[in-house]
Amino acid sequence: MMGGPRTGPIPLGVDRSVTRQKIRPGTVRRIVPYALRYRWSLATVMLTTAVSAAVTATSPLLLKVIIDDGIIPREKGVVIGIALVIAGLALVDVAALFVQTWFSGRVGQGIVYDLRCRVFEHVQRQPLAFFTHTQTGSLVSRLNTDVVGAQQAITTLLSQTVSTLLTLILVLGTMFFLSWQITVAALVMIPFFLLPAKLVGRRLQRLTREGMGLNADMGSLMNERFNVSGAMLAKLYGRPDEEARSFSDKAGRVRDIAVTTSVWGRMLFIITTLITGVTSALVYGLGGVLTVDGTLQLGTLVAMAALLLRLYGPINQLANMQINVMIALVSFDRVFEVLDLEPLIGEPSAARPLPDGGGTAPDVEFDGVSFRYPAAGEVSLASLESLAPRAPERAGESLVLDSVSFRAPAGKLTALVGPSGAGKTTVTSLVPRLYDPLSGTVRIGGQDLRDLPLRSVHDTVGVVTQDAHLFHDTIRANLLYARPGADDAELVAACESARIWETISALPDGLDTVVGDRGYRLSGGEKQRIALARLLLKSPPVVILDEATAHLDSESEAAIQRALETALAGRTSLVIAHRLATILDADQILVLDEGRIRERGTHRELLAAGGLYAELFRTQFAGGRTHDGAASADPAPAGDTHR
Repeated sequence: MMGGPRTGPIPLGVDRSVTRQKIRPGTVRRIVPYALRYRWSLATVMLTTAVSAAVTATSPLLLKVIIDDGIIPREKGVVIGIALVIAGLALVDVAALFVQTWFSGRVGQGIVYDLRCRVFEHVQRQPLAFFTHTQTGSLVSRLNTDVVGAQQAITTLLSQTVSTLLTLILVLGTMFFLSWQITVAALVMIPFFLLPAKLVGRRLQRLTREGMGLNADMGSLMNERFNVSGAMLAKLYGRPDEEARSFSDKAGRVRDIAVTTSVWGRMLFIITTLITGVTSALVYGLGGVLTVDGTLQLGTLVAMAALLLRLYGPINQLANMQINVMIALVSFDRVFEVLDLEPLIGEPSAARPLPDGGGTAPDVEFDGVSFRYPAAGEVSLASLESLAPRAPERAGESLVLDSVSFRAPAGKLTALVGPSGAGKTTVTSLVPRLYDPLSGTVRIGGQDLRDLPLRSVHDTVGVVTQDAHLFHDTIRANLLYARPGADDAELVAACESARIWETISALPDGLDTVVGDRGYRLSGGEKQRIALARLLLKSPPVVILDEATAHLDSESEAAIQRALETALAGRTSLVIAHRLATILDADQILVLDEGRIRERGTHRELLAAGGLYAELFRTQFAGGRTHDGAASADPAPAGDTHR
């Protein structure tokens, strides 16, 4: 729990540095370019706003004329004529409001579209470490709730401000024309409207930022519990009552902050209503005395009363606008927080793609590579992680890789083995440049990855992870994600090579079968084979397999091994192997332990050396049993490379 005194409704565990963060300088200035893209629509909004403001200021003058020149002298023609003019102005006002609403909607939704696209594109450029630190619900909230709030900031600033200021100017001018005494009395009360707005606005700004964070936190909980993996974990290990209490606690915080925000928002309305009532009494008293004395006509008094309502209406709007803009700017500021987060993995300037090897796969080289995973503060934002205070970063974290050097020969299979946590997956994450090394160089085809365009790297390297991910879409769409231009014949060929076509063809919808969230309508082995088919369809010159046969039964594994022998032929391959039986024929085996390469060589050479590899091999095949408990032949002697 954080130390120090607490003020206001900030709940336990909330990071006050997030909820009390102020709007950064220049936020308003950064809004302008987004608005200027719709300059002609905005010009139309302002023109119709000016027409509406003119009608607002003119109508009370017509009341004065209809009373003083029509009703009191009993001139029916004047009464009828002025009444028709008032009706005509009402129609003009309605038409202006309709056009204003239409174009204002176009501007607002256009800005929402622009911001969402820009944030989505920017988030896609973030490194993998960004997503490991970020709560999904918080990130989605930036693209939905906060972007809409940012759009409101623009429309409020540009349309309502113009309308309010024009109305104030015209109404004040008309009031001075009719009675300067009453106008001065009304103006004296204006500061009593603006001061509460300023005080309430500051409070609401902080409450709004806190409310957005709490909503994002609640959304993250729902995202985690409602996806298939989270739902399964909750059913297997979760306690429904405690889950319900946890959600109830988060929802309760959202409720409490919403109630507090509503009360503060209504407080301004209550204060301004009181001040308006007092001011109206003042104006009616002063105007009534002036009318009795003959200084004012009755129509002028009625017109001034009507103008008074039109004066304090915009003033109330101005006060509320100040609050609304301050609240909406919180959303814009939160959007800019994401846009200002520079990706840790950047595109090189004047980069050239990896040259076409003419059908020859490039080699992969690690030269003195050291690596530690980046701290949260380097890749993410505290407001995107959680409302709980972020743990302090620890200086001098141990290296995950320490001066690793090796060369994976072109067109050959290099296997990575070692105990859990040795750094195998980290090595394979550096090859497709999901991360950059802390020191040293990773090269493909002799070129530093940092000098290559990311697209070129991703086109060159294909990866199948141990837990293959499938989108909630059809099998066809998941395969075409690797190569959008592939035709059905190529899809079928890839599926046949991955030994999955027989299963797919037996489904009622074939390739158009929807796989479900993360592919959970399929078995683990079926998912893995579809992922392999996707890799085969991409046909990259460099292939990385992270125990790609882990979810397969013995028969399927044997089939996939045969498919991989064909698919990997002529390609540079890096394979993480926990089952040593799958990599006995590897051209090179690297044994990692504690971030260093302890041994390297072929299966025969490493068994003969009697080191860590030999120990791992004996452990897996001890007692004539394989790692999965199936009967196995006696451990292969040195030099026996059968699978």
